[in-house]
Amino acid sequence: MAYILHIETATKNCSVALSFEGKLIASQELATDGYAHAEKLHVFIKATLQQANVQFAQLNAIAVSKGPGSYTGLRIGNSAAKGLCFSLNIPLLAVDTLAVLATQAQSKVKEGFIVPMLDARRMEVYSAVYTPQVEISQAVQAEILDEQSYGACSEALYFVGDCQDKLKTVLTQPNFHFIPEIVYPSAKDMLAISYAKYINKEFEDLAYYEPFYLKDFVGTISKK
Repeated sequence: MAYILHIETATKNCSVALSFEGKLIASQELATDGYAHAEKLHVFIKATLQQANVQFAQLNAIAVSKGPGSYTGLRIGNSAAKGLCFSLNIPLLAVDTLAVLATQAQSKVKEGFIVPMLDARRMEVYSAVYTPQVEISQAVQAEILDEQSYGACSEALYFVGDCQDKLKTVLTQPNFHFIPEIVYPSAKDMLAISYAKYINKEFEDLAYYEPFYLKDFVGTISKK
């Protein structure tokens, strides 16, 4: 028997879910224009466990979305996950953020490829390519999009993520499709991946694990 707590904070969506044997039993999430992760994450964790009447001591593992995504969001979510694992002496499972996003499109895509993309500002995105079974076809990368992007692909491509409005201005081929209702990754879509990792004992080394930022953080100074 396995209770797994899932944490997803790679985007504006602050999301927590609890599963038992890979099945969802409780969840909390909120997507806002800003980032509410620092204020909401631990509140959501407590509320999710209370909703399911499960104690921290009953958890068997923590699963966290490892990135890429918001640098600050990943720091908050992954720090919370590691802290819980250390204090409860349970394993950490790290799940690819873009795979979580692609999972939402499984029921809608039967052919071609799923292309999850997250905004990295201007025309740059974090992207990957998956089969409809969410098997990796093209590894995660940071890329700058233009009218030539994915032009060599003749198969149907289904784009999901939080940057679809800007994608539509450059990705205009007839085999390109958008699924506007799939915007942010959610902890509720981590369940199958994390449970498989738990069964296979694909645990992270807590001492050395870090989120997958993909790009180095670049700080800016306010003009105010």
